[in-house]
Amino acid sequence: MAMRNYRKCSMNAAPLCYTTGMIIAIDTGGTKTLIAGFDTAGDKQTIAKFPTPREKAEYLEAVASAIREYGHADEIRALSVAMPGPIRDRKVLRTPNIGWSGFDVIKDLGTHFPGTPVFLQNDAALAGLAEARKFSDAADLAVYVTLSTGVGGGISYDGHLFPEFERFEAGSMRVEYEGQLQRWEDVASGKSFYERHGQYGKDVTDPAIWQDYAERVAVGLQILISLLEPDHLIIGGSMGTHYAKYGEQLQAILDDRIGKHTAVTAISQAIHPEEAVIYGCYYYAQDLLATSST
Repeated sequence: MAMRNYRKCSMNAAPLCYTTGMIIAIDTGGTKTLIAGFDTAGDKQTIAKFPTPREKAEYLEAVASAIREYGHADEIRALSVAMPGPIRDRKVLRTPNIGWSGFDVIKDLGTHFPGTPVFLQNDAALAGLAEARKFSDAADLAVYVTLSTGVGGGISYDGHLFPEFERFEAGSMRVEYEGQLQRWEDVASGKSFYERHGQYGKDVTDPAIWQDYAERVAVGLQILISLLEPDHLIIGGSMGTHYAKYGEQLQAILDDRIGKHTAVTAISQAIHPEEAVIYGCYYYAQDLLATSST
């Protein structure tokens, strides 16, 4: 067997890297976890998809078992993990929709795959990374907003993440809605949509419901766009897949309220609304492995 070339990693990563083999991407969501493998050509193959366990130990075992059953464990170049919450000191600070806090994923998952680098980042940030690269010819500063079980966001410049914004939690932003100061996530998430209407977005055709949803999304976006004036604002997540049902209403609301800001910000649906995170895991691992080899 050829000797692997080990090097130190940087940022949110385990301390060792090697430079051959497959990248395993792990998209941990508040509802489900998706695992995929990327070969050296960047081709993706889904490995597993399952409901996200609420116990850390059960989650770790489910992820490790799925990867082991897939095989090729000795060919893994890195594990890249997305988590639905802010990252601090190389740990998951909290995951509001799962209930974890202080989760040392790098260490705990690393015990199942000794010597394999484990990278960790916020899921919305990774989705934003993947989508920003799709718009790399047009966007310098890009903001990605995921509207899913929760609400999250990521900020990138020239197709790369800002490490300083890894704690950026757009859904925790306080917005005024219906005369009350509320978390934007409680106003505009897919979870809150279902709780209000008893239906998922895919089943709703009533224009009045989508007008209401556009208003709920707008109260957060008007703050982000006014504050950052990004070149591109991208909307993804499960509710992002329904952007055609409320996109025009949303644009009209924002143009009316903050027209001088939306004049310089292009707003669009994500190219891969529900797969952006998994591709972001792959790009993030590539970036860190490339940095570690220089």
